[in-house]
Amino acid sequence: MTNRTVANTLVIIGHPNSGSFNHALAEQYAAGLRAASVDASTGGTADGSHVRVIDLAEREFELLPSDRADLRAPDGDTSHLEPRIRAFIDDVAWADHLVFFFPQWWGTYPAVLKAFLDRAVLSGTAFRYGRGQISTRLLTGKTARIVMTMDSPIAWNRFVYRNAAETSLKRATLAYCGVRTIGITRFTPVRFSTPGKRAAWLESVRRLGATDASRARRRQPAPAPVAAGAPAAAGSGGAAGE
Repeated sequence: MTNRTVANTLVIIGHPNSGSFNHALAEQYAAGLRAASVDASTGGTADGSHVRVIDLAEREFELLPSDRADLRAPDGDTSHLEPRIRAFIDDVAWADHLVFFFPQWWGTYPAVLKAFLDRAVLSGTAFRYGRGQISTRLLTGKTARIVMTMDSPIAWNRFVYRNAAETSLKRATLAYCGVRTIGITRFTPVRFSTPGKRAAWLESVRRLGATDASRARRRQPAPAPVAAGAPAAAGSGGAAGE
């Protein structure tokens, strides 16, 4: 994470239908994150530029790769990929913190989220193959949070489904690339939930966004003390360009 008072956060909505409850959850999370993020230069609320949202319901990319070359980025070269995929990869590189919202369908996540992972988490940008079975993690230092909706009881999901959706994302994808998952939130059952229950879930995920903003501030290193009369660092005059 870079030396800022806010973490660059990428919210990824893995529901294929616009207007879903997952969209509402993601919106509330982002709102809580923005409201609680402090700009150290002004002491006020950050301007929100540290939060980006990828809404996969828009489907602005080809879900299926047309060529094997679309599944790799040799030495980080993405020039052969379609513009939207390059933008996804740039967003992931920019982010300090990734937050995934998705419903559990058939024990896993929707196809549109799987397509995003297949197309945007590539050899050369997220990991690098090495000799034998050893690969290099290229996203080390980033964190992630998983927020999922489902109808299965928590115990059923754990002991029958073996937490397949979250395990696939957390261990087989994120950890493989060096991303550390700091939390998993499950809202269930959605199908039989009351308006009051959904309102409570929305409020809880808004607080979760605020918690992540606070956590990002705690992770920032304290500024080094400057001795009286010490010269300023080169290039430190004027407004920071960020």
